[in-house]
Amino acid sequence: MVNLTNWKGAPAPERKTLNGSYVRLEPLDPDQHSASLYEAASAPGADDRFRYLFEQAPSGLAELVQWAQKASASTDPLFFAVIDKKTGRAEGRQALMRIDRTHGVIEIGSIMWGPAITRSRVATEALFLFADYAFGLGYRRFEWKCHDLNLPSKRAAERFGFRFEGLFRQHMVVKGLNRDTAWFSILDSEWPQLRAGYERWLRAGNFDAAGSQLSKLTFDL
Repeated sequence: MVNLTNWKGAPAPERKTLNGSYVRLEPLDPDQHSASLYEAASAPGADDRFRYLFEQAPSGLAELVQWAQKASASTDPLFFAVIDKKTGRAEGRQALMRIDRTHGVIEIGSIMWGPAITRSRVATEALFLFADYAFGLGYRRFEWKCHDLNLPSKRAAERFGFRFEGLFRQHMVVKGLNRDTAWFSILDSEWPQLRAGYERWLRAGNFDAAGSQLSKLTFDL
């Protein structure tokens, strides 16, 4: 059993830019990010993209701006825009949320990755940057939660190295419907090996000229 007698908790995450090779995570700014975020959010497939999020797909730019103004003022969730370095555009958003500094638990959530970055190295690195930042701050547990019916989200969690922990039945009412929540996590003791797998996969030599992977994301666990 790990002795946590000297555990002092973890600091709050900051509004700071997180830089990767392919993606830059910027604290959400309504003025800078709303226009391109609206294009990503409203691109074909919007209904599926927002099916399991807490809000509906925006009906217009003004609605997205209103959402961004409220979201950018929040500290939990703490929202970041996902900037594709190749284009300089905000192609998605994600948040650090349910931040428990006392026990060192933090979650990635409210993920909306637009079609330009879904299932790409940009999205994978965006997840990696959050996890690496959280564990670098001293958090002990990094969580991923989703609607149990959201099969793509559950597959993504497993691909990213999260471990399934169980199902919280009738956990929430979202958009007038029941949500059973699937819980996944990564622990700080697991992160060094997972981190090595991400770094190996994210190397430039692992991608062809079109940005397609040459080898899959794997972990030596």
